Amino acid sequence: MKKQLFLFTLGSLSLLSTAGNRWIEAESFENKGGWVVDQQFMDQMGSPYLMAHGLGVPVEDASTTVDIPSGGTYSVYVRTFNWTSPWFAGKGPGRFGLSINGKKVSVRLGEEGAQWMWQKAGEIKLKKGTAKLALHDLTGFNGRCDAIYLTTDKDDVPPSGAEALALFRRDALHLPPVPGDAGEYDLVVAGGGIAGICAALSAARLGCRVALINDRPVLGGNNSSEIRVHLGGRIESEPYKALGNLLKELGPLRGGNAQPAGFYEDGKKLDLVLNEKNIRLFLNYHVQAVNLSGTAIESVVARHIESGEELRFSGRCFADCTGDGTVGYLSGADYRMGREGREAFGESIAPEKGDSLTMGASVQWYSVETAGKSGFPAFSYGIPFTETNSEKVTMGEWTWETGMNRDQIRDFERIRDYGLLVVFSNWSFLKNDRKSREQYSRRQLEWVAYIAGKRESRRLLGDYILKQDDIHKNVFHEDASFSTTWSIDLHFPDSVNAAHFPGNEFKAATKHLYINPYAVPYRCLYSRNVDNLFMAGRNISVTHVALGTVRVMRTTGMMGEVVGMAASLCKKHRTTPRGVYRSHLDELKALMTAGTGERGLPNNQQYNEGKILPDFHP
Repeated sequence: MKKQLFLFTLGSLSLLSTAGNRWIEAESFENKGGWVVDQQFMDQMGSPYLMAHGLGVPVEDASTTVDIPSGGTYSVYVRTFNWTSPWFAGKGPGRFGLSINGKKVSVRLGEEGAQWMWQKAGEIKLKKGTAKLALHDLTGFNGRCDAIYLTTDKDDVPPSGAEALALFRRDALHLPPVPGDAGEYDLVVAGGGIAGICAALSAARLGCRVALINDRPVLGGNNSSEIRVHLGGRIESEPYKALGNLLKELGPLRGGNAQPAGFYEDGKKLDLVLNEKNIRLFLNYHVQAVNLSGTAIESVVARHIESGEELRFSGRCFADCTGDGTVGYLSGADYRMGREGREAFGESIAPEKGDSLTMGASVQWYSVETAGKSGFPAFSYGIPFTETNSEKVTMGEWTWETGMNRDQIRDFERIRDYGLLVVFSNWSFLKNDRKSREQYSRRQLEWVAYIAGKRESRRLLGDYILKQDDIHKNVFHEDASFSTTWSIDLHFPDSVNAAHFPGNEFKAATKHLYINPYAVPYRCLYSRNVDNLFMAGRNISVTHVALGTVRVMRTTGMMGEVVGMAASLCKKHRTTPRGVYRSHLDELKALMTAGTGERGLPNNQQYNEGKILPDFHP
């Protein structure tokens, strides 16, 4: 089944340029050593980058080879970022070096400046032929490199502006003007989290030809080993108790946030998808453009996060399971961000006036006990920790949450970086400065996420917008589909942490408003103004308040399953998602009754299901 997994690598593509200069994308390095590829912000900065995520211990070198067209003296420019600069005006902790053919060009990269910038590393004489470049992490504290530019013209500095740099990058890489053809599909699913996996599996099992595009090397999204959030919500709820059987096949057997990687069983998810004959899986591809025909999507374009290769995916229907509503946004779909005011939908727990606040993102972490004493470098970059304000803990899970007062898309790198900053700063204080630091002397950081777990950003608008009254008053809808069972769980800044860090809080709290299971209208799962666009996950058509109950992953998995069913009816009847609602609802109900998961499996994944009130009174 390996033939179904597409991991295209056109490494040479990322090294090509014109005579006299060479452009090297860091993420395309042949040997990445201990550096990681970070693609989370490529829509904002134009590219993924390499990052030295070493938890205070320098990571192994990354290296690659490049063809030098002619001998001469080359100026060397490196695009990098001093990531603590929003909080600290001095030199940052992400220092790294660059060598070419074993000769150090610079050992002071990544520690200066206040934004992504071109830093001149120096000059070097090179002979015609092959040269070896290497990145040397010097701190283990998240130094980052986007690209390297070698030029014989010392005044030829690449542009810094987003649009100009994007054009310069395309020219330097000699990217083809037309993306490669990835084929035509009945359903193209963008996003390989739980919702996307279930949408792909459901549609494929009902006879659809499916492309599943995921911008990371592993499937599972928040329930992967990269982010480590356990599944929440219940399956086997009325009116369609067979919905969610897919979760019995792919869900991990153990629960818990911020646990060892094996808890999340990435391999189980991957094997299930690879063994589905109607799915073609494209790992490491990020959807970056949409082509429209009128008010329908004709195709999407995705870029490989390492090689830069671009592919075009044509389809009858598309499912946005990206979390951020990326496909919807690029196609002009109506959407909302932030909190609606109380009067907008008559929601008693909404704020009096609407605003831009969202739930935040979590950088989870944990430490382990060691046989002997272990150290940790001093780390203090603008957010001081003291005996009073430090967190005396050995792990951090969902409550370590940042960015509620910032834009979860535009500002997401800063949001993630602040999560890293406070984890390292707090741990440094506990290890080095706390009066009773002896109790932490045998503990060391074992894992800190660098892919942040996001809860809320864009919500795409469908023919119906789920609101608080639907759930609390048990409003009946003829197109009732998957059931939401989690409480209305809306996070807000922890008051104690906010008092210690006003405007820079990093801890969250919540108040669970428990509900009885409620069947959500199918009309929340497709766009109201893009004809062939489905959505599943935290980006469906709900208010901020209603998002508090539908956003957990067993629930989003059932959304995906319903979307896959509806996509099969779109193929069968040559109709649209709205057409399924108008003309084929009975068939959809029959499919939801049967489900697409394997029958007879035990529900042995009942951890973190949430509380159900037997006698509910709103």
